[in-house]
Amino acid sequence: VQLQASGGGLVQAGGSLRLSCAASGPTAGNHALGWFRQTPGKEREFVAAISRSGDMTSYAGSVKGRFTISRDNDKNLASLQMNRLKPDDTAVYFCAADYTIPTLERLGYAYRGQGTLVTVSS
Repeated sequence: VQLQASGGGLVQAGGSLRLSCAASGPTAGNHALGWFRQTPGKEREFVAAISRSGDMTSYAGSVKGRFTISRDNDKNLASLQMNRLKPDDTAVYFCAADYTIPTLERLGYAYRGQGTLVTVSS
């Protein structure tokens, strides 16, 4: 499974961005998809995940109520809508895939794509 993240950029605090993760490969639709983020000097952090069918989601406490993860299985595409962004949300965001949400919550993954940089200015 190959994962390609996109949609990062520079935004002011309080603004919004939408990240996308395009999954490809013969088993791309068989995995839960999720997002991690990391900034220099900090540990990698789980952000959100969505089940293979899209009926279950999980969020880190720091983003719950502000971020929404969704997926379009026809397109093998997962999206992360990020609203009310804060400077603390500044990080490189990585898309990842695994068979289960709990594995993603523990920062485990079967596949991980390249990151996309999100910068939130104050």
